[in-house]
Amino acid sequence: MTAPVHGSVSEGGPVPGGGPASVASRGVPARAGEGEPVPSASDRARQLIRSGFGLIGPRHPRHALPLESLPELGLPIGDDGVVIGVDAESRPAVLGVNRPTPYDMVFIGGLWTAQVIALRAAATGARVAVETGRAGAWAQLVQALGVGQSGMAVHDVGRVPPQGASAGSPVLVVRDCGMRPPRGRVVSAPWQSVLTVLPYLSPVAPRLVRQARLVGVQRVSPDEAVQIGRLLGLPGADVESLPTLADGVTLWCADRDRQYVMTQATDAETGLLGTARRMD
Repeated sequence: MTAPVHGSVSEGGPVPGGGPASVASRGVPARAGEGEPVPSASDRARQLIRSGFGLIGPRHPRHALPLESLPELGLPIGDDGVVIGVDAESRPAVLGVNRPTPYDMVFIGGLWTAQVIALRAAATGARVAVETGRAGAWAQLVQALGVGQSGMAVHDVGRVPPQGASAGSPVLVVRDCGMRPPRGRVVSAPWQSVLTVLPYLSPVAPRLVRQARLVGVQRVSPDEAVQIGRLLGLPGADVESLPTLADGVTLWCADRDRQYVMTQATDAETGLLGTARRMD
């Protein structure tokens, strides 16, 4: 808090405090007491500014932490994004879909998990545009979320209009276009991520996987697991585990990072989508 300054500091005008300008401000030296000079108006103004106009703010005791207690101080620091489940140690697994750079994702798995991701992305404030040939499968989510900001819109394959994504209005485009999705008219862009859903490993999957920055794989056949292992450079243990994954479990791969995530629905999500399932 600062005290108001009345008037301006100028020759012949008022000075802070409302009094007339001093004689010194007009070039006439003024003295007080035993020959001590009186500071000029400009000097007084500068002194007031340096001292905060003479007001002293509140004083509080310092909060100190002994050095030996520092390891006990825990700060909740984590990624920013959509919580898509928990990892093997039951810690939240977060998917950052709202990014200032283009971001492509491929998900080889069931519609249930893809819809949970879309639902949670909308809950974080993103607009969700779904490109699909089975609009009926998404109708219940559209009805629940509505259309507009933080909503969902469903479009026919190849009919997604420009979304106008921005930092204040990020977009997630979900391409649920079957085994052979055509090249999309709306591609990834700043603040606009694209999630391509494949029910199984298809002939176009290698191209999409190579272009993607993140790949999620749910339960697949042993033959598909071998092909996916080659595409992603998976170790043998992960290749062997893919045909045995439980419903709702996804192996997410980005560069050399791999993480198994179990997606668990909330009560509201279960009411909308039912329980986790790999097959649709």
